[in-house]
Amino acid sequence: MTTASTASTGATRWLTDEEQRVWRAYLHATTLLEDHLDRQLQRDAGMPHIYYGLLVQLSQAPRRRMRMTELARNVKITRSRLSHAIARLEKNGWVRREECPSDKRGQNAVLTDDGYAMLGRSAPGHVDAVRQALFDRLTPEQVRSLGDIMRVLASGLEPEGTDADLPWLR
Repeated sequence: MTTASTASTGATRWLTDEEQRVWRAYLHATTLLEDHLDRQLQRDAGMPHIYYGLLVQLSQAPRRRMRMTELARNVKITRSRLSHAIARLEKNGWVRREECPSDKRGQNAVLTDDGYAMLGRSAPGHVDAVRQALFDRLTPEQVRSLGDIMRVLASGLEPEGTDADLPWLR
């Protein structure tokens, strides 16, 4: 039953005891994981996890540049939050903005050489933190299962079309 049909019939499908345990374990683990990774990057690189993700996105883009709207969509944050983050990264000299040649209203975020170097210095510690917090705790079968589960969840939640009312599309 979809959310819309559930809402129209008034019938709530409450979580079973097992589903409630899984849901709470998921929330607890993802909160702890995000906090762990954020603290590691703050300590070792002086940036929050979200900024690291922006640098990674830019490092993988052609010519290390990406339209701001596309970058916001890729990392799932509002354009306002992205603009603030890019301003902070600009202060550090890791990113610069440039006008988009194909659209005078648009801007590109560009990963600078200093930003690329910072990413190179911070990546080993980040990978170690991810490995220690997640992959070293799982069997190869659990890693495959987790990947399968995350892909199913993401595909079911990924919006279809550009008219979805999502913050990173506004």
